[in-house]
Amino acid sequence: MNLFDTVEKQTIIPDKYRSLTNEQLENIVRRVKIGFGEKLYIPGHHYQKDEVIQFADSTGDSLKLAQLCAENTQAEFIVFCGVHFMAETADILTTKNQKVYLPDMRAGCSMADMANIHQTERGWELLTERFGETILPLTYVNSTAAIKSFVGEHGGATVTSSNAEEVVKWALQQKERILFLPDQHLGRNTAYKLGISLNEMAVWDPIQHRLAFDGEYEQVKVILWKGHCSVHENFTVRNIEDIRKNYPEMKIIVHPECRREVVERSDMDGSTNAIIQAIEKSEPGSQWAIGTEMNLVNRLIQSHPDKQIVSLNPHMCPCMTMNRIDLMHLAWNLEMLEKGEPINQIKVDDQIAADAKKALARMLVLK
Repeated sequence: MNLFDTVEKQTIIPDKYRSLTNEQLENIVRRVKIGFGEKLYIPGHHYQKDEVIQFADSTGDSLKLAQLCAENTQAEFIVFCGVHFMAETADILTTKNQKVYLPDMRAGCSMADMANIHQTERGWELLTERFGETILPLTYVNSTAAIKSFVGEHGGATVTSSNAEEVVKWALQQKERILFLPDQHLGRNTAYKLGISLNEMAVWDPIQHRLAFDGEYEQVKVILWKGHCSVHENFTVRNIEDIRKNYPEMKIIVHPECRREVVERSDMDGSTNAIIQAIEKSEPGSQWAIGTEMNLVNRLIQSHPDKQIVSLNPHMCPCMTMNRIDLMHLAWNLEMLEKGEPINQIKVDDQIAADAKKALARMLVLK
């Protein structure tokens, strides 16, 4: 199951909800939450709007939230305020008695959509023809359940931005080289930190079915899938130069989904949680330029008035796909659940879920 399989099945939100005020929508959410009590759990990803995050029972990155869903065994209904691949992971890790819903089926991830299962199977066929059985596949958790399942079936693991180094290190102990899906930048930055040179990294183009590499193929240690985050790729070296010129005392911290040259010129890089922790632990009066999604940057600005915080790219907008869930869709989803007519359930095929769970389990052992 992927985003494109399920979008067409979504009922169009009734006009009723479009005509309600924010206060009325908030009252619906509160009423349903009180009515369901512990039977309802609402996880909210860091990139969501404040109007939605205010009702989240837990906030965090995608994997943390999926794990919290699995731990919360008393919740029968999980309304995931995130995107499609996150809700899929939650469904994979929870029990058959728990049901996962996504308030708006259009909520997705452009990076995850850059690797579908058909491209992956074709790419794997061509790459194994060239390199034999020397490749182990890894996938970022920002990928579909089908991709996670493929990786699990072939002995690989999932990775997060916080544990990518450990997982890549493990993978290179298993096989001579890795295939890293679907984000080339996280793969490149992680491998570089582990001492692998850029000259040992190739890029697989799933559209052209072509491996971009200048040297001898025997030198390849890391094969990077040609995918990227449309938000993080928009941070540039020019942005860094502007900060250095205008705010010479300001520290720059970016997400490792940024381009290699941006990470290289920053003071620090790290996962979403690492960025949050760095700001929380910093001294009052410290200055920060942050290279990540704008909703999170704005939330950090609001919660740390004692520090000067700006976006590394002043023209950055919130991610339009990660940012899709709004108060209107949340209220609609919850009220339909209250009526016993639930909508937008995320259900991963049992076999796909079983193999995807293998990939997740191999990663979690390394954490």
